Amino acid sequence: MSSVAAKAAPPTAAPATAKGKRHLTDKQKGERKLAYMLCAPAVIAMLLVTAYPVLYALWLSLRRSDLRFPDASEFVGLTNYITVLTSSTWWSVLGATTLITVVSVAIELVLGMALALVMHRIIFARGPVRAAILIPYGIITVVAALSWQYMFTPENGFLPFGISQSALLADTAGQYIAIIATEVWKTTPFMALLLLAGLAIVPDELHEAAKVDGATAIQRFFRITLPLMKPAILVALLFRTLDAFRLFDSAFVLTNGDFRTVSILGYDQLITRLNLGLGSAVSVLIFLCVLIIAALFVKGFGTAAPGAGDDR
Repeated sequence: MSSVAAKAAPPTAAPATAKGKRHLTDKQKGERKLAYMLCAPAVIAMLLVTAYPVLYALWLSLRRSDLRFPDASEFVGLTNYITVLTSSTWWSVLGATTLITVVSVAIELVLGMALALVMHRIIFARGPVRAAILIPYGIITVVAALSWQYMFTPENGFLPFGISQSALLADTAGQYIAIIATEVWKTTPFMALLLLAGLAIVPDELHEAAKVDGATAIQRFFRITLPLMKPAILVALLFRTLDAFRLFDSAFVLTNGDFRTVSILGYDQLITRLNLGLGSAVSVLIFLCVLIIAALFVKGFGTAAPGAGDDR
């Protein structure tokens, strides 16, 4: 009886390839081809705009190129990279930039989530409240930095309790505080906006069912809302981390260039000292750091990335 059943049973589908990848149907191939065609114009435009500057910067980073000594230009290979990586200035600046990035993004994530919950749950005057929350993000960064610089200026600042009298921007620790505070105030609305989009995809039915089962608001938030918001959190953290790591304008305006980030270090080499070789090497290293950060985020949130499970 079992042998007859075995013969009558339909054969199982064999994997399309030895690696176990799913075989795509003609419809899926057509949809993928259409997706490539729709993305092609944007990709081509980005390549035309960015490919030449990136390749040229890479080429300059391999040369001794100083506008003060144009006749001394020559190919030096990885010498510029070795000079940067063996310099204590690069590592101290990289550490300062990383510290500002981690602290500011962490604070923005917490505050942004709180603001996103307020914007998502508010019933009355939803439009004005959302507009008021997003106002700081609509202000030009240089203008926002100048406002904060004025606030921290002794005798002229408008901070209460004499805080502005302590010359906060003249101290290294104070510069950290001022830069992080400016970044948090300026870009938390952007974080909140991205997280608000993630809250919109969380079904209310799940919360209602959990509420019936006796789950508290905190339990519903950590066991329902946060897991379903992982794709939105990934996008928000990735965008803000990459943006914060390339911090330039806020730090430059607040401290008049005294506080150095990796972007300001590259600016000093390229614009102030006219050393195109070392400046391009710093720029390429920043680009590599950005790639590493993006790869770590995608790897860490890989299962939460949009479309990560489509081919499984």
